[in-house]
This record gives sequence, C-alpha cells and structure tokens, in this order.
Amino acid sequence: MQRSPLEPSLWYATAPPPPKTEPIDGDLTADVCVIGGGYTGLSTALHLAEQGVRVVLLEAKEIGFGASGRNAGHCTPTFHFYSIPTVRKMLGPVHGERLVQRQTNATNLAFDIIRRYGIDCEGVQNGYLMVAHAPSRVAVLEEKQRTYASAGKVTQLLDKAETERLTGSPRYYGAWLHPEGGHLNPLAYARGLARAVISKGGVVHTYSPVTGIEPAGNRWRVVTPTGRVTAEKVVCGTGAYTDGYWPGLDKTYTIMSVAILATQPLTDNIRKTVAPENHTVVETRDDPMIYKYNKDGRLVTSVFVEGRRGGDVEYTKKLTGEKLKWILPQLDEVDFQYYWTGDLDMQPKTFPRLFELAPGVVASLGYSGRGVPTGTMMGTVLSEWAMGVPKEELTLPLEPLAASPFYMKFVPQIFLSVTRARDQWVAKREGVNPPAY
Repeated sequence: MQRSPLEPSLWYATAPPPPKTEPIDGDLTADVCVIGGGYTGLSTALHLAEQGVRVVLLEAKEIGFGASGRNAGHCTPTFHFYSIPTVRKMLGPVHGERLVQRQTNATNLAFDIIRRYGIDCEGVQNGYLMVAHAPSRVAVLEEKQRTYASAGKVTQLLDKAETERLTGSPRYYGAWLHPEGGHLNPLAYARGLARAVISKGGVVHTYSPVTGIEPAGNRWRVVTPTGRVTAEKVVCGTGAYTDGYWPGLDKTYTIMSVAILATQPLTDNIRKTVAPENHTVVETRDDPMIYKYNKDGRLVTSVFVEGRRGGDVEYTKKLTGEKLKWILPQLDEVDFQYYWTGDLDMQPKTFPRLFELAPGVVASLGYSGRGVPTGTMMGTVLSEWAMGVPKEELTLPLEPLAASPFYMKFVPQIFLSVTRARDQWVAKREGVNPPAY
C-alpha cells in the first residue's frame, strides 16, 4: 500500500535527527524480535532491553514513519470513546480494572521515560483541557471528573471565565482540566525512544520490511528481503501500517485517515491570550476541534479525512481556518504552513487489542487514535508477555485473530457525519452559532 510521505510534516522539519541505523544484513538471533518502529514496538523493545533481554527491532521505513511520527502530539491519559465504567464492563472486573489503571497512568509513563533518557521532544506535561462546546455539555465534563476520580485521578472543573482565560476562547462554557495531560513532538519522541533502546543494548534495523514469520523448530524466523531474525518470541506492533507479513492481521481494523495542520508562529502578544499556559485544548464534540502549540508557537490541529475535507488541501485549510478564527477571534490571520496526513487503526472497541497469532507470536493494535500514551503503555504489557508473565495475569486478555466487522468499513464515517450534525444542532439550540464543522 502506498503511504503518504512523512517529510511534509512539521515534526520532520523540527525533530532532532534519528540515531544511526541500517537495514538488516544477514542472519541474527534474539530472545525477542519486535516488528514496528513506532511507540508500541519501541516501548516494548526498551522495556525488554532494560531487563537484559536480547531484542532486535525491525522497521520497514524510518523510525516513526507511521502514525507515531505524524500524529498531532497530544498526550491524553484518557479513553477515546468509551467511559471508564463501560471499559470495566466490556473487559470484566479484572482486565477492565487493569486496563483502566494502565491507560490512566500512561502519560505519566511516557514523561517518565522522557525524563530518564533525556529525550529532546518538546515534551510538556502541564495539563489537558476538555472544553464544553455548548452549555449542556458541562454535564459531560462533570461525569468525566466523577469517573476518573474512581481511577484515583484528581482533576478539576473550570467555570466559563477560567475556561476563557486558559483557552483564549469565549466560545466555551466550562472545562475539565486533567493535570497529567501534555503534548510533544511525536517524531522526536519516537526517535528518542529508538536512541534509548540502542543505549540499552537493543538492536534496531530500519528499512527492513518484514515479509513473513515462519516456524524455525521451536522458535520463529522473521524474514526480510536482506536478512532474518530467529527468536523465541515475536511481537507485532505495526498498527495501521501493518502490511501483509501475517495473514489477516491487516483485516482486524479499518483505516481512518487524519490531516494535521500547523499555523504560522503566533506573536508573543497573541500567545499571552491563546492557551497562555500551554495546555492542549480538545472540544466535547465527537468530531472535535483540537489545538496546542509546538515549540515555535505554531498552533497544531487536526481533522478526520472525510471526502473533500482532507482530500482537498486548500478547502481543508479554509474550513479549518474559519473554525479556528471563530473559536479564537483574536487571530487576524491563520496561515497553515504545514499540512500532512496519517492513518490510524479503528476497531469497534477503540482500546488496544492483544491478538495471539500463534504460540510465541502476539500483535497489539487497534488503538483508534490514542497513540502516544497508549502505545507507550502497551510496550509494558507486551514486554511482560515476552518475559513469560502468565496470560491470566496480563493487563489485556489474549484473543484469537478476528477480522473487523464489515460494518466498520462505513460506520465510522457515518458516525462522524451524524454526530457532527447532532453537535451543531445542540449548539444552535442552546444559542451558539458555530461555523460549519
């Protein structure tokens, strides 16, 4: 499958260079072979290498080429779609509670790694703001505070005035402040993780696409065009960029594409009023407006690709710019100077799945848009599996490989359209007059 290039992204233009790596050449042996140089694979390899496990990581392109290097850089220790009580119900009291604890602490894990290894990635952990786009949506924020308190998280509800001060927008009616949220340069973080893996003795080979995984006695042989890795166990962490190396694995999710945009650097005066404390801002809409700064004072936002929106670059810039200027009236000009796209792996549960492909081979994917903290967190789960933690003690249940339901080919796009119309209707009913979303 042809993938969009990484080079147009703001992150590619501003991230520190990656560590020196080369394609695999010849045959290697390892305790564990990890496939995928994104957060899942890199975190898995790092946690294994820290324990002295011999690990070889294979990446088809460059480190962070997939969603890990091109997302918007938000670090939100939350669930994407389902509430905490629903996650507990879906997974049961044991696995549900384990996942809740891991996911709600995932941003802390990522920033701990950043600090321990001195990763230069613009990492800022000073809070995440979910903002009510209509008066009735304040109740949604109140429920968030209650349910996250059940996971031990101390969060805060803000009134309209404080919300306006922290966002720079008069358009919101309250906010939920989660102090553990943050943001970063995602490609720089991925490159920093790779550097950390190598520093701990892990082996990283880039431009080494895996073409197959085959039995080798009581071990597994991971095959590439230029070399092979024979290992006791294999971890697959390629997400939406999975490409045919295990039959059916790329059928477990539906690809949704996202366009990410970055403005011109805002002036110091504007930055005193727009997100002055450098939070990430996310609306309560199901198809939300999101914004946060990079290190140069550019606002970074994103939209799901949906027909002309995302497909027509100039139209998408115009539509998104009009929304941003409505939200932030102090912006006289919005000049999107960077525009790039990426893919994410959507599946019905929206939280990670752990597939047992064969004895000694597992895959983790289906994150559905919560990649930075979730991928980092799943590295700890996968490393535990690789080091022999019994399956009944793992954070997630091991599932047999199963294709995504047929309806996932069209339901996510319908969901976007329907919920966007609903959110617009609610806003207008309550006296808000937003532009087209």
